[in-house]
Amino acid sequence: MRLKMVIIIGAGLAGCEAAYQIAKNGIKVKLYEMKPKKYSPAHTNPNLAEIVCSNSFKSNLLTNACGLLKEELRNLDSLLIKTADEVKVPAGQALAVDREKFSESVTKKIKSMKNIEFIEEEIGDTIHLKDIIKDNIVVIATGPLTSDKLSKEIMELTRRRKNGIF
Repeated sequence: MRLKMVIIIGAGLAGCEAAYQIAKNGIKVKLYEMKPKKYSPAHTNPNLAEIVCSNSFKSNLLTNACGLLKEELRNLDSLLIKTADEVKVPAGQALAVDREKFSESVTKKIKSMKNIEFIEEEIGDTIHLKDIIKDNIVVIATGPLTSDKLSKEIMELTRRRKNGIF
């Protein structure tokens, strides 16, 4: 049986890379993102893959783990590293980016992919985790900025599974 669809919750760095890799391999993706309807305390713009901390992806030197990993990701057609290379700013031996151009470019690329259906909705508002996990592979890629509603739904779901009710 061929996988038909994957649901990804969160269109930050991990969610966008996952959606890109899955979609470019011919699998349909439903990508959920709460922005621009709702923002976490750290987010400020409506684009995907918003970098909220440092604009540096660390060293590009192949003599260390960070640089070697980036080179491997380039060879594997990583959306994020490809985009970072396109919008890099001077930073010595590090790969640093213009944050606005980076997120704008990732947004355009993700939204232009035919296998990605982009849904601007917070999980836990009108769409619920317990409903979308049925018969689907779901990737939760929201990290430390997970909304309170989604966090509550994850806790309820894992609590039920722990107690054997799932």
